[in-house]
Amino acid sequence: MATGLLITGLLAAPAQAQPRTGTGTGAPIGTAARTVGDAGFEPGPCPKTPEPIEALEEARCGTLTVPENRAEPSSRTIELGVAIVPAAADTPKPDPIVWFAGGPGDDSVGEAQMAVDGGLNRDRDVIFMSQRGTYSADPALLCPDIDQFNARAVGLVYDAPSTGRLHVEATKACRDKLAGRGVDLSAYNDTESAADYADLRTALGIEKWNVFGISYGTHLALVYMRLHPEGLRSVGIDGILPPSRAGSALTWSSARQGFDGLFKACAEQPACNRRYPNLSATFDRLVRDLEADPVTTTVKPPGSPKPVKVVLDGGALVNWMTSATHVAPQVPRALDELAHGKPQRIAQQWAGGKVSPQAMGRVSHGLAYGVFCSAWTPYESREEALRAGQEAFPSFPRSVLAQAPQLTFLRPDCEVWKVPAAPATIRDVTRSDIPTLVVSGGFDSQTGADNGPYVARTLSRAKVVTVPYEPHVVFASSECAQEITVSFFDTPAAPKTGCLNSLEPPEFEIGP
Repeated sequence: MATGLLITGLLAAPAQAQPRTGTGTGAPIGTAARTVGDAGFEPGPCPKTPEPIEALEEARCGTLTVPENRAEPSSRTIELGVAIVPAAADTPKPDPIVWFAGGPGDDSVGEAQMAVDGGLNRDRDVIFMSQRGTYSADPALLCPDIDQFNARAVGLVYDAPSTGRLHVEATKACRDKLAGRGVDLSAYNDTESAADYADLRTALGIEKWNVFGISYGTHLALVYMRLHPEGLRSVGIDGILPPSRAGSALTWSSARQGFDGLFKACAEQPACNRRYPNLSATFDRLVRDLEADPVTTTVKPPGSPKPVKVVLDGGALVNWMTSATHVAPQVPRALDELAHGKPQRIAQQWAGGKVSPQAMGRVSHGLAYGVFCSAWTPYESREEALRAGQEAFPSFPRSVLAQAPQLTFLRPDCEVWKVPAAPATIRDVTRSDIPTLVVSGGFDSQTGADNGPYVARTLSRAKVVTVPYEPHVVFASSECAQEITVSFFDTPAAPKTGCLNSLEPPEFEIGP
C-alpha cells in the first residue's frame, strides 16, 4: 500500500572487518553458510537494487533458500536476498533488528537507507531480507505492465467502468505471465512470508532478535508474532495495518482520520483558518463536483520528458489526498487553487507519483495480490466496504464510494488473480506478551491512528504512541519517532517519549 524506492547494493565487506555479534559462535551474523531443515543461508554478494545505496556499502550479504510452497512436498525452491548492515557501535548488542518492509510488494533491502538514517543501527546490526516475490528475490513478481498502465491511467477518468476494465486486463496479463513462468501464485502470502523470516533467524544462528515493521510490514509482523513467537525479544510496528481489519473498509476509516487531522490543524492555525475556512467542506464539495464534471489539464511532472494529460475526478482527488498528507503544508493551498479553477498543482503531484521512473518495475504486484486476494477480499463483502465508505464520507457519490482509496478495482482484480482464500485464522487478532511499540501518525490517512489502540488491546506489554502532525510511517519523517523507536529497542519497557511534548503543527502555505 505504501510504496518505497528501491536502491542498489554493493558486494559484502570482508567478514573479518566486522564486529562480533550474537550468533552464539563468535562469528559475525551472515558470514557462515548454514542449513536448518528445508532452509539454507549462503554468504555472497549483496542483493540487486535499482540504484546504489550507501547504507549497503559495508553490509554482509547472502541468500536464503526456502521452499516456494511448504504445503507441497515437491515444491521448488526460491531465493531471498539478505543484507546485514553492521551496527555503528564498536560493541554491538547481541540481538539484531530485522526490518519488515511495506507494500505489500516493497523490497526490504531498498529501505536500508531509511533505517540507517533513522539511527536504527546505532548499536545493533539491522537485517534486511527481500520478502518473497519482491525486487531482489528470485523469482521477482514485478509486472511492469501494471505500472505502465497506472501511468497511462492518469489521463483516464479514475473510477469509470471503462478504466476498471482496462485495469483488470492489466492485472490478468500480469497473472498469466507469472503463471506461465511456473510461479505458484498461491504461495505468496502472509503465512509463507512469516515462515521465511522464522527460517532466516535459525539459518543465521540467531538466538534472539527484534522486529521492526512499517506499513504492510506491521501486518506481517503481527502474523509473525502469532505464528512464530520463539526468539522474539521485542517488536516495533509503525503505520499499523491489523490483519483482522485489513481491507477496503479500513482504508475509508483511515482516510477520514488522516484528513480530519490535517483539516483540524489548519482550523487551529489562525492564518490557515482565515485564508482557508471550512477546508473539510471545500474538499467534500470538490469531490462531488469533480465526480459530476471531471477536470482535464496538462502538466509536466518532475523528471517527465514530456507533458502529461491528467484527468481529475472525485476518486482521483480522494486518492491524491490520501498521499498528500505526506506534504501536509501544501494541501490547503492546493485545494483552494483547485476550487478556483487551478488544478495544476494537484494534477502534477497526482501524475508525478505514477509516471516517475521510480514507479516502474519495482513493486511486486504478485505478492500484493497474493496477500489481498487470499487474506483480505475473501473476508469482506462489497456491502461492508460500501457501508464503511458511506459512514466515513456520507456526502460522497456512490461511484466514488464503490472504489476504496488505495484499493481501486480490487475485487475484480482478485477474481482474475485466482488464488484460494487463506484459512480464516489469518484474520485472528494477535495475542502476545512480547514487548511491542505501536506507533502511528496523527495525519496518517493510509492506516489510521486508531489501529494502534486496537491492536494493543491484546498485546499485554504494548506501548502506544501517536506522533501528531505526521503522515503514514512516522519513522521516515519524524526525528521524534526515530528517537522513540531506537530507545524502545534499548529498553522495551520504557521507551523515551518526552520529545512528543515539544512537537509543533506544520506551518501551512498561505497563497495570495
